[in-house]
Amino acid sequence: MSVLFIVFFFSFLPLSLSQPPPPPLRGCFIDCGATDGSTIDGKVWFPDAAFVSGGTPKNLTTPVLDPILSTVRSFPLQNNLRKKFCYVVPVYRGAKYLIRTTYFYGGINEQDSPPVFDQIIDGTLWGVVNTTEDYANGMSTYFEGVFVAQGKFMSLCIAANTYTDSDPFITALEFLIVGDSLYNSTDFGKYGLGLVARHAFGFSGSIIRYPDDHFDRVWVPFGGNYSTPAGNRNISVSSFWNLPPSKIFETDLNTTKVQPKELNWPPLSLPNSTYYIALYFADHRNWSSRVFDWPLAGAIKITLTPAVGSNIGPLINAGEVFEVLTLEGKTTTRDVIALEKVKDSLKNPPLVWNGDPCLPRQYSWTGISCSKGPQIRVITLNLTNMGLSGTLSPSIANMTALTGIFLGNNNLTGPIPELSSLKMLEMLHLENNQFSGEIPSSLGTIDGLRELFVQNNNLTGLVPSILTKPGLNLKTSPGNNFASLPPS
Repeated sequence: MSVLFIVFFFSFLPLSLSQPPPPPLRGCFIDCGATDGSTIDGKVWFPDAAFVSGGTPKNLTTPVLDPILSTVRSFPLQNNLRKKFCYVVPVYRGAKYLIRTTYFYGGINEQDSPPVFDQIIDGTLWGVVNTTEDYANGMSTYFEGVFVAQGKFMSLCIAANTYTDSDPFITALEFLIVGDSLYNSTDFGKYGLGLVARHAFGFSGSIIRYPDDHFDRVWVPFGGNYSTPAGNRNISVSSFWNLPPSKIFETDLNTTKVQPKELNWPPLSLPNSTYYIALYFADHRNWSSRVFDWPLAGAIKITLTPAVGSNIGPLINAGEVFEVLTLEGKTTTRDVIALEKVKDSLKNPPLVWNGDPCLPRQYSWTGISCSKGPQIRVITLNLTNMGLSGTLSPSIANMTALTGIFLGNNNLTGPIPELSSLKMLEMLHLENNQFSGEIPSSLGTIDGLRELFVQNNNLTGLVPSILTKPGLNLKTSPGNNFASLPPS
């Protein structure tokens, strides 16, 4: 059953206040696949290489009017089902962001239809990207969402789902800081908002954006019978939480008769979910007011009913619908930091080690398994036979929920780190690498350790006698250069 959160915004004041000049847009604008930056309509666009690892920049051969649509970054589908490729963008912790993703296929995969895939914000599945209909009509597709930054970075990830039949891609990515008051009836610590529809009713001009909307939201014209009041109709929007552009109040959908007005909006069938609906009204005549009843049902029909005794028909200026997205949480910060340091110590870490390590669960990092519950921890690290080189960062010891570390059959060098803080560790497999130095005797203090495999490395010194305790399966040979082997 659909549950609708409805937020009504009314303004009946015929104000004629001049609007201040729009503030400059604040945020980060990323031209995906571009090799050089550009400035377009006041936006400074950055090439994307500094924000993403993996993928291939491509130039479209299809002519486009918007230069931002001329390049994409494409991500390999082969061997990457249920893997994610992430843009990691620096943000201000606690700031509210409007995030917009843009997609224009342009035939980059040499197939008639674009691929269908998922987009993810931090650890939350935002939704499915299906641009097929828009592309068939020669149009790009965009998605908007409103989220609050929980840390110093946010990630936007592209991921192949079971419907994906060719390489996923992205054209542009925008992170815009918006006003604190926007959509503030939402608990952004638990939820995000994904745009379903945003329309200016009765408006027949071009799309309303910045500078008319200070936050560059996209207000699409929604035609029909409309009226444009005579004279200047400047509406102060400072009393509206969501600070809509005053231009949306220049037109409205109305009835000339005192009778109900029915509006089929949004113009699509909504799946069962929870929605945030904001509806905007303004009356240019100060000698009347309007009160409406709002029955909402099925594939949403809005009925505007004049109040008893009203001598004029109802009107509506604009509306927004968002799906309320339940945030899936985040991997514990100490584990994320430790994994980033492990990643930095490897010369060739997995390309898909970006974004949240554990979430969404169907898109966790390669070789990572995680706990369930409110505190999400990494519990196993399995990178066996991955062709890895480099060293093993001592920061792995900060991942204190680890029960298993499996790094066998790689080309790792350097010493075995001090791991005595891993009190939950049961299995440590480091065999068939090039680790050097001595085996840390502190491994013997981990009571639950049941398997320690270090054969075929370049280890030296003595095998600590504490490792000969009952219940520990210890393998130190063949290979290595120990002065003596432990008693069998």
